[in-house]
Order: sequence, then structure tokens, then C-alpha cells
Amino acid sequence: MFSSERLKGIDVFVSVADCGSFKAAAERMSLTASAISKGIARLESRLGTRLFHRTTRSLSLTDAGIAFYRTCTGVLADLEEAELSLHAENTEPRGRVHIGLPGAFGRLQALPVILRFAQEYALLLPHISFSDRFIDPIEDGVDIVVRIGGSDVWPDTLGHRYVGREWHIFCASPAYLSKHGTPVTVHDLEHHQCIAYGWADGAISPWSFAGTQAGEIERRAIAARFVVGDGEGLVIAVSAGCGIAQLPSWLVKRQLEEGTLVEVLPHLATDGLAINLVWAKSRQALPKVSALLEALAAGLVPSGGKIE
Repeated sequence: MFSSERLKGIDVFVSVADCGSFKAAAERMSLTASAISKGIARLESRLGTRLFHRTTRSLSLTDAGIAFYRTCTGVLADLEEAELSLHAENTEPRGRVHIGLPGAFGRLQALPVILRFAQEYALLLPHISFSDRFIDPIEDGVDIVVRIGGSDVWPDTLGHRYVGREWHIFCASPAYLSKHGTPVTVHDLEHHQCIAYGWADGAISPWSFAGTQAGEIERRAIAARFVVGDGEGLVIAVSAGCGIAQLPSWLVKRQLEEGTLVEVLPHLATDGLAINLVWAKSRQALPKVSALLEALAAGLVPSGGKIE
């Protein structure tokens, strides 16, 4: 059974960890330094472990203190959100919301949607981070994650929403095509310079081609002259006339409209990775989360479900 004793000292502990000293924490909480010190001592005694390394000149968290701090800040944030959500006036999105976005897709596609949404709600405080690594909403403390690529099996603790798919096309610069000619068949690519995506471990992503049957996709390894481990880097390389690349259409939409890149082999274009919204189910009822999920789902998906 839950005991209220477990909450005692948590606010003091978090304040000391944030401030870096008993004196600063005491000033923040309008307590004496002695009261702060005794509160930490009682908490450490109850937990049976030291939370801080103490010297005459410094104060730092132990390994156990770091782990406990992460848990406590999450608990306090959840309590704050629960209290805010009880007030009727807070049906409007407000407060800090942390959104995790993949690099290029996040900047070009998701960020404009979030900024338009935030401009409608003055009390919303977006915290937007960009990373192409796997982000766990619960472990990393992120409210909403926009994820490229999905999973067939999702944990019960996570909510998820499929919003659409990328559309992968082949493209090159007009200057390159003027010099080397325009490929008409997949076999023509053998006589062209290809620019491929490469992973940090040295692996090169194969290209996907539409098969002869509807919905069929063939994946083939290619002999790439240039290997670039970044989507925007690929765009720079193909725009410089270095060869032909296969890219998601959303990444080169502006270049195609301006004519600095040209689509080739349109009959071989294919569906790409799925785009999903992922969040912790425990936070779904918060207005700032539920409303932003709806805004992202509507803003990212054009007609047909292809994210272009």
C-alpha cells in the first residue's frame, strides 16, 4: 500500500540537486540550511543510501542520487500535470510539452506544424529536440515522438498512431542529366553515378524499386560512387551534380518545385518508411498532448496517406 512517507523530502532533494548547494536550495524554498540538511539526512536514512557526495567546496549526486533524481523529477512533473488537468480552465493546451523529432523530417515537416499550433496557444511551452536515434517516450521523458519507421508490436504503455508513408523517388540535377543522359530503365543505372545512404558501421542502404506486380517492391544493392550518411547531405551531393539518388519526396520537394532537381524513373518510385506518432499512454489525457497529437496527425498527412 502506498505510504505518504515516500513523498517526504522529495521536493527538498530535487531542489538541492537543481541548485547545487544546501544554501541555495534553502533560499529557494524559504527554509534554513539546517532544515535542508536534516531533510536530506532523513531521506538518505530512509532509503539506506547516500544521494550526494559532500566536500567542503562541492556537492554532487552519487550514482544512486542521479537515478533517484530522474525518478523524482518525473513524479513531481506528473503530480503537477495531474493538478493542472483538474482545473476546468486548463482544457486549453498549456505548460511544457517535450516533442522528440527526427532530424531532417522534423525540421522540414513536423516543426512548421508545431510552430503553427504553438502560436494558437500562448500558454503552451514547446521543448523541441532533434535526434535520429531511437527515443523511448517513457525512459527519455518525452511527451510526443515523431518516429520514422514503426514496429508491428507496441508496448502496452505506449500509444501510437500511424499517419502515413514516405514516397521514395529517384532524382538528379539537370546539369548531371545533360552531361550523362537520363536513365529510362533500372538497368541504365549501371552506367550512372549513384549516391547512396551509408550507415556508421559501413553498411550501404539498398535501393527500392517498384516491381511488375502492384504493390511489389524489389530491393537491390547498388554500386555507389558516393556514400553519404545524412539525408540533407545526400540532397547537397545530388544537387551538386554528383549523380542520381533515391530520396523521400518530402526531402526534395522545394528543389523539385524550383527545378534544381528533376525526378527520373518515376515508374520505379516506391512507398518508403511509415511515419508514426508515439507517446506515453499515461500522458495522453493531458490537453497539451492530445491536442498536439491531433494537430500533427492532420498537418503531416496529405490526401492519399503519402507524406510528400
